[in-house]
Amino acid sequence: MNHSHLSSLFKTLRHAPWLEFHRKSWPSSLNRLYDRITGSDYKASVLPILDWWVQEGQAIDKHGLVSIIKELRQYRNYTRALEVSMWMSDRRYVELLPSDIAIRLDLIAKVHGIEQAENYFNNIPKQVKVLPVYNALLHCYAHAKQLEKAETTMRKMRDLGFSKMSWSYNVLLNLYYKTGNKEKFDSLVREMEENGIEFDKFTYGIRLSAAAAGPDLEGMDKILAEWESDPRSRMDWTDYAVAANGYTKAGAVDKASAMLKRSEEHIPSSKRRRGAYEYLMTQYAVLGKKDDTLRLWKCYKEHMKIYNRGYGCIMTSLLKLDDIESAEKIFEEWESEHLNYDNRIPNNLLGAYTRKGFLDKAEAIMRRITLKDQKPNPTAWNYLAKGYLDRGQIEKALESATKAVSAAQPGWMPDKDVVVACLEYFKTKADFEGAWEFIKLLGDKNIIPVNAQERLLSRIKNENLTAVVGEMEWDCPNKFEQYGCDFTFYEYKQLEELPLELKHGFGIVVADPPYLSQECLEKFANTVSFA
Repeated sequence: MNHSHLSSLFKTLRHAPWLEFHRKSWPSSLNRLYDRITGSDYKASVLPILDWWVQEGQAIDKHGLVSIIKELRQYRNYTRALEVSMWMSDRRYVELLPSDIAIRLDLIAKVHGIEQAENYFNNIPKQVKVLPVYNALLHCYAHAKQLEKAETTMRKMRDLGFSKMSWSYNVLLNLYYKTGNKEKFDSLVREMEENGIEFDKFTYGIRLSAAAAGPDLEGMDKILAEWESDPRSRMDWTDYAVAANGYTKAGAVDKASAMLKRSEEHIPSSKRRRGAYEYLMTQYAVLGKKDDTLRLWKCYKEHMKIYNRGYGCIMTSLLKLDDIESAEKIFEEWESEHLNYDNRIPNNLLGAYTRKGFLDKAEAIMRRITLKDQKPNPTAWNYLAKGYLDRGQIEKALESATKAVSAAQPGWMPDKDVVVACLEYFKTKADFEGAWEFIKLLGDKNIIPVNAQERLLSRIKNENLTAVVGEMEWDCPNKFEQYGCDFTFYEYKQLEELPLELKHGFGIVVADPPYLSQECLEKFANTVSFA
């Protein structure tokens, strides 16, 4: 069973601004304590903050501490959540309930690893090793994709009579789905049916995602029919969107379109209306449904204020439909709104223009960016360089490529074909000094390793360049064009350039620092706090 990540949809679902709403019901003092904790240096322990809070005579009870722990955990601030949990029992002598122990077990696994979580579990008194605690252990193993240990835990739960609810089955079912164990997946579904374990929304969702990943059209039809006929579990727009994605993958356009229509029907009742409009527009475009894309865009504007992400989604959708004229009108509308300037918006048009060979229009876009007192980013110059290269204007390509690399932060990658063409140009002109300056610039930006610089210059003088350049790893930013508005270029040294609408907008943040230096790790930590 192939595991499809359904990338665009899941990125949309990660946006979770509604998670902050419940904090409005907190007492003001609890909000102040939470702000002190989250506003402190991420490297520093929160224990002095909690101790000082008590010394000030401020009240804090178990309910408030648990609320803070859950909030920190919700935003993946696991280390601080674990510290508060430990302080609650070690300094305030609060007796932990099984639910508190389950949360701590999960936090230990995330902060210190599965081995320490196992040690903690083994030292828990037998009388409190009840369903929530075993569920937490099962979830830890599933999260770590430790299949054998997860199965062993599930067997123990069966022996103890704890496996009568769908939750534990869903955890193992999802693990089988993610690890591609189709036989075990199907066997577990049959076990649920035979033992009378009710399917809930998550069971249906996992089964539907697994069938969509195939794609298994017959399986999807069957699961959808079961789900829609089950009065205990209602579908929402995301569920129909998953189905649409599976049908699209299978080439069943009519069924995919029907699922998108059903998904639309559930937008008004959703807390994620903005994400729904934006995602479904892009999916109509994938199906080539221009009228539906524009209809949904009109509906989106009638019901909500549109921000940069929304404009980006409709522009990428229209450009996917090869409708540059409509995309240009959207661009004009975006400019008239005077939102926070987002280089991704003009870059959408710039990329389309250069691919089509409309270099006059591409140059005009670059001038408009400058007139807005903005600087074209490296991706913009990279698009322009590729456009010039495709039309044989190598000197202009070299100039744009140099500006792209000069404007980039270390680690950003230009288009490989452009780099090869520029080096070939220096070779043709026997301009070894110019070649060395260009190579040094690439080296300074970590685009090519130091040990390859002399070798490149030698190849310019004596041999073909393509082979040595081809040996290097290229991670060109253009490859992410397919994700449209679901991709935001990010430079870890320029956190302030991330769009403000992304702030505190994610439930999950996966960070992969390019370096292990202190500076890089600190800036990545700041980014995680931002997101």
